[in-house]
Amino acid sequence: MTVALRYAARSDVGLVRSNNQDSAYAGPHLLVVADGMGGHAGGDIASSVAVAHLAPLDDEAHGPDDALEELSRALSEAHDDLLARAEENPELAGLGTTVTALLRAGNKLAMAHIGDSRAYLLRAGELTQVTTDHSFVQHLVNTGKITPEEAEHHPHRSVLLRVLGDFDMELLPDVSVREARAGDRWLLCSDGLSGVVSRDTIAETLAEIADVGACADQLVQLALRGGAPDNVTVVVSDVVDVDDLPDGAAPPTGSQVVGSAATDRHRPTRGGAGAAARAAEHAAASRPPVEPLDEDEPPPRRTLRRIVWSVVVVLVLAGLGAAGRWGWVWTQDQYYVGVADGYVAIYQGIDQNVGPLELSHVVEKSPLRLTDLPGYMQDRVNQTVQLPTLAAAEKWVADREHEAVVP
Repeated sequence: MTVALRYAARSDVGLVRSNNQDSAYAGPHLLVVADGMGGHAGGDIASSVAVAHLAPLDDEAHGPDDALEELSRALSEAHDDLLARAEENPELAGLGTTVTALLRAGNKLAMAHIGDSRAYLLRAGELTQVTTDHSFVQHLVNTGKITPEEAEHHPHRSVLLRVLGDFDMELLPDVSVREARAGDRWLLCSDGLSGVVSRDTIAETLAEIADVGACADQLVQLALRGGAPDNVTVVVSDVVDVDDLPDGAAPPTGSQVVGSAATDRHRPTRGGAGAAARAAEHAAASRPPVEPLDEDEPPPRRTLRRIVWSVVVVLVLAGLGAAGRWGWVWTQDQYYVGVADGYVAIYQGIDQNVGPLELSHVVEKSPLRLTDLPGYMQDRVNQTVQLPTLAAAEKWVADREHEAVVP
């Protein structure tokens, strides 16, 4: 059996953003979605650079054994390119992108994934999320700290632990090889879709709309109807048996490039002519014009919503770990005595914050006021007292209560 891909790529700026920082590529052998980040210009460049390095792989020269190596090499070269660009142009500092890519090699599909863009597989009516988000919230789910339902609305769900960008750290994409089975339908998408449209709705749409182009259009429309606070990018692809295709129904041979990597990237798509699209057009028309930057002024602060916290959290999780355990788990094995609302309290975690993320919380509050302690002890508690276990912390507080004769 000889298989081929039938595909469609779509990208939309959404209803809130003023520019599209996503990029996508779809060709006979290669599917890619990249979600850029790092300010008005940085995200555009980052996702475009990723696609530019991956696009040359879209040919039949790869065997199953070297496809993963080729994907990894292309991502490494893109990473180096982003590092060099940021070094040459300080305004691009902090640029980065997610990447989810599938490369067909015969009847196999090699996959590389980094970030929180996703790949879904619809097989025999069952939808499976193939990729795992490289996010802080997903780590909390994996370690049982929160449920998947809580993760959907967590305030830090956009914090990434791995990303392709201008950070000089080891590149660790997830890589795998899968069977390209006739009848399978693949969806690659940015979080502009998965963060707005429910999994059940995505599954229903993929199952019910046979044409890949119409299906991709409908997925974008669903995101727009849901408010589309971010750019929305999708690639829908069917694996087909070439021998079973009717005459004149050969799979496509050309490539599709959408989003910031496209030649017409300055003309944002709006998902067709639906009500949501008309609303978006109206919003865009009423948006005040963007003033050009004065080259003599210092570059503006970049909106590094995800990438800054990604690096900080990576450093915390990597640096605080012990014996190969994740840093977050290590922090939750620690206890200290401090002050909460004027009272002596026992905290679980460490007395540090990672941006908006607090790495400790109160587990017990004593009836002992800080002012009930001698001056030297007040200073000690204000600086926190580290204890190895909860029992040790409880004993330390009990001893202070006894000394102060707290009723």
